[in-house]
Amino acid sequence: MGARHDLEVILRSRTPIIVIETRDEARMLTMLQSIAISSAGENYLPLFRWSVTDGLQRLDIELQPQALNSDPTTVLKHIRAVTKPGIYVLLDFHPFLDDPVHIRLMKDICIRYGKIARQIVLMSHKVKLPSELESFSARFKMALPGEDERRKIIRRVADEWVKEHPGSRVKADRKAHELLVRNLAGLTYGDTEQLARNAIYIDGAITKSDLPGVMQAKYELLNRGGALHFEYDTTRFHDVGGMKRLKTWLMQRKSVFRGDDSAAHLDSPKGIILIGIQGCGKSLAAKATAGIFGVPLLRLDFGTIYDKYHGETERKLRESLNTADVMSPCVLWIDEIEKGIAGRGGETGTTQRVLGTFLTWMAEKQSQVFVVATANDISALPPELVRKGRFDEIFFVDLPDASIRASILAIHLSNRDQKLQGFDIDAIANAMDGFSGAEIEQAVVAALYAAHSQRQTLETEHILNEVQQTKPLSVVMQERVLALRAWAEGRTVPCD
Repeated sequence: MGARHDLEVILRSRTPIIVIETRDEARMLTMLQSIAISSAGENYLPLFRWSVTDGLQRLDIELQPQALNSDPTTVLKHIRAVTKPGIYVLLDFHPFLDDPVHIRLMKDICIRYGKIARQIVLMSHKVKLPSELESFSARFKMALPGEDERRKIIRRVADEWVKEHPGSRVKADRKAHELLVRNLAGLTYGDTEQLARNAIYIDGAITKSDLPGVMQAKYELLNRGGALHFEYDTTRFHDVGGMKRLKTWLMQRKSVFRGDDSAAHLDSPKGIILIGIQGCGKSLAAKATAGIFGVPLLRLDFGTIYDKYHGETERKLRESLNTADVMSPCVLWIDEIEKGIAGRGGETGTTQRVLGTFLTWMAEKQSQVFVVATANDISALPPELVRKGRFDEIFFVDLPDASIRASILAIHLSNRDQKLQGFDIDAIANAMDGFSGAEIEQAVVAALYAAHSQRQTLETEHILNEVQQTKPLSVVMQERVLALRAWAEGRTVPCD
């Protein structure tokens, strides 16, 4: 009733143009019909609907569409010529708003509104109004379903399933039901109903197994053409070698992030920056963070955000961050953040606005979005990003020592169905001094190829031969690696 009342107030505010940006067109038209039909006496206004396919149609009473008025120019001339008040809902009229003839016709209707109250409602998923018409307009934003409304939608869908399956009832795990109510937040009525139906109609039950599919479908509905990527496969932390201190830090904050009642007095963690040498597991740690928190992982690609048109880059970033808010609780992974906000040649103005947009969101966000930003070059990051308060902590991912190299080696051998008893793990790990986690994996992969070509099973010697033929990054880029390690000492928290 609150949304209906707000829309009714705007309709009665004598504003010539009302802009409604929504993807829930059917629900908005139903609400407008309800308002029109319930009005009586002197306040009553006939309601019309126009589309380029059907032309003009009366909605408050049953009348056939007027196909002759399907042309945009013709319908505006018709509305201007009408001598009686009315509400005209123009669906998807946004492609025609750039035409100077249409702008003038609409302006004529607005200017004469005092004599004849002809009100235009522009309804579409996105409406950019020409500056000439802005002063005559008001915008109405349809509120998304609240928690109680989402419960009612789920209950209605469950009742529908019961009617279709007489004698049965929807089985619902109480905790899974509450999680479903929470995870459907941020969607329109139609999308909420669609995902609730997907969850219930598969097996007539609401269980925890439904939730990953709901979150994936929710992401696909929200991120239409955005710069966010839904990472379907997160990683468990026992698949990550080393990083004991980071694992402990995250485990200590898991219950707070998940909103446990016992942690209500603590602020939810904001996020971390992972700085380190390439190939040492920063990206893997980001995936494992989502795994340990048990939430979806979204990856923000700054490369797809930047746009040549003024203002479009910031808009794309805002939309992506808004999607992350709606997907909460989730982990937002920003890979190589320095490439997105540390300057892009001549685009310094855009870069500064992107940085400002991101920092404002970080400071004001109320959603449970844990940010994991990874970086290879700390010197390229602006000071306002890395100062205390932006992120909870800055971790440094260093080259693994011998014991961690052994654990990483064991993980990669096990993942490839190799029995560890047949390998001298310690000897191989010692030979890999200076190798990153990625280089250890590639040594195993190369050794498997070599063994296969020789028609042999993989042995220690195969891996040692590959190690001897490889120069790790710590040798090839020795000066840069040493400089990064020197900078990190005393400024960051080691992951191990």
